[in-house]
Amino acid sequence: MKIFKIFTLLALAVSVSFSAFAQKSNDKSKADQAFDVMEYYVAIDLYKKEYKSAKDKARKAEIIFKVAECYRLTNNLKQAETWYKKAVKIKYPDPIAVLYLADAMKINEKYSDAIVEYNNYAAKVPTDPRAAKGAESCALAQKWIDNPTRYEVKNEAQINGKNNDFSPSYASKNNKEILFTSSRDGAEGDDVDGWTGQSFTDIFSSKIDNKGKWSNPTPLDVIINSADNEGSAVYDADFKTLYFTRCTRKKKEAMGCEIYSAESKGSTWSEPALLPLKPDSVVATVGHPAISLDGTVLVFASDIPGGLGGRDIWVSTYDKEKKRWTKPVNAGSTINTPADEMFPFIHADGTLYFASSGHIGMGGLDIFKADKVSATSWANVTNMRYPINSAGDDFAIVFEREAEKGYFTSNRNGGKGADDIYSFILPQLQFTLQGVVKDYKTKKPVDGATVTIVGTDGSSKEVKTDASGFYKVDLMPATSYVLTAGKLGAYLNKTGKTTTVGFEEDKALVHDFELDPIAKPIDLPNIYYDLAKWELRPESKVALDGLIEVLNDNPTIVIELGSHTDIRSSDAYNLTLSQKRAQSVVDYLIESGIAADRLVAKGYGETTPRVIPFDISFMKAGDVITEAYINKLPTEEQKEEAHQMNRRTEFRVLRSDYVPKQN
Repeated sequence: MKIFKIFTLLALAVSVSFSAFAQKSNDKSKADQAFDVMEYYVAIDLYKKEYKSAKDKARKAEIIFKVAECYRLTNNLKQAETWYKKAVKIKYPDPIAVLYLADAMKINEKYSDAIVEYNNYAAKVPTDPRAAKGAESCALAQKWIDNPTRYEVKNEAQINGKNNDFSPSYASKNNKEILFTSSRDGAEGDDVDGWTGQSFTDIFSSKIDNKGKWSNPTPLDVIINSADNEGSAVYDADFKTLYFTRCTRKKKEAMGCEIYSAESKGSTWSEPALLPLKPDSVVATVGHPAISLDGTVLVFASDIPGGLGGRDIWVSTYDKEKKRWTKPVNAGSTINTPADEMFPFIHADGTLYFASSGHIGMGGLDIFKADKVSATSWANVTNMRYPINSAGDDFAIVFEREAEKGYFTSNRNGGKGADDIYSFILPQLQFTLQGVVKDYKTKKPVDGATVTIVGTDGSSKEVKTDASGFYKVDLMPATSYVLTAGKLGAYLNKTGKTTTVGFEEDKALVHDFELDPIAKPIDLPNIYYDLAKWELRPESKVALDGLIEVLNDNPTIVIELGSHTDIRSSDAYNLTLSQKRAQSVVDYLIESGIAADRLVAKGYGETTPRVIPFDISFMKAGDVITEAYINKLPTEEQKEEAHQMNRRTEFRVLRSDYVPKQN
């Protein structure tokens, strides 16, 4: 359904038969008369018949263009493209044919061809911004298709028919029932709309069961549905008051559409009451009501005077004292454009959703959202992108309260009928954390290690590694985590961090651990002293911060700080020096907040040569750096490096049952 008709079938609901106009206006062809009263479905056949007998070339060109227009306005864009091509080829004088050809190509997803025609139109009418916007929208549309959002959409084929089904809204607190507008068989009245060739529209309802099966749609009571067009209905939050659009008709007179309200009284309704949202003297369309969660703000679409062009979004607030809706205010140029903005919806969080043909989109109508600034104003208009939007008309979106799921309408390719109802859902992002826990010294996997994950959302999980040292857990979106891995009595705990904050796609996060075994001494690298000195150098203090973290991660352990020297100098000297160096480490740890009774200083001097844990430089795993070993090394550089390996500070766990003293 094209945007002009889409207004709730909407524009001006005309019940006058074509024959009445034909008898009155003899100066125009029958086809032109049908076109003028928006009987486009009728006009197509009349124009084609007239074309066969037309002699004048200018008239033939006009007929071709008018046929293209009829197809455009009845939303048959494939035929519209064909006939606009004919109009351009025959040199129809108005360059608008080129623009509409480009628009049809865009809606038919021929983006490259559409860009060519937009450029052709720009050359003919360089001052019209629609050419540049059209070309830009084609480029963006292809980009969005290639990089879709995470929304999943589904055609609700069980409730869609061959005709128009559109404007869904929720009809129950459990979200199991919806209302929608349809021109299907079963609508009130026997007339056929000359615009679409279908029945006039009514409001239908359908319920979905727990298995996802929809009930057969049924029309609302005749007090709501009339022989005129009804549609775009919405309940208030209590599901007691229904707001809907009705386009009344009078013989030989075009009437506008207006919004009515009716109170639900069990299985019956109150008489619908007109909402006076436009001056009585103004012929205009008013429709597509949407109500805020608290029932105080009504937004709707209208072409009443004072707008920015086409149909605009307007806002009215409820005056509780006077018990009436206030004079509508235009939603402003942030929301509205010179084209059409329609089918608004106010989300539970205050976000405004609406359809527009004026903001840059993918085809006909696109769905946009705007952030709440106040109860009656919005900013930061954003396209919902593919797959919510498509090259066709996408409009009338509704959400299930705070959930990222709901329904909308589209006439995109692959549908069941003209306009179809689609459901959508934004699946929760899937995050996993996995890794392998290994022994730091042997690099072998640690079986049965405990990995604890604590999130900023208050969650806490604990998993064990398998025989290969592997673990895996699920994480929540937008959450940061502290990770701890260890194995009681065998390995020290080690901590880490990870986060899912900022990720907009599913992701498998990886965090491996290498644990220090409790039974073996653990080297503290980069602990330096000046020659014959035992005071810690600044860089050594930085290196010890890692040990402080280990002690904090393992609050029940008591450790020995062992300091070792190389084989140079006397045994007694080295023993005294190493004891002072070990004590300097203990003193620093105590100054940093570690309890003194968790620390033991031990100087070993040169009594315990280093055993190489794995291949390093010229040294092999298992080498013992004794005096004899060093003396056999061929160069002074290698000898000095070996001496450095012996000059080290280590810690080892003495016990793991420490309990702080009570003050």
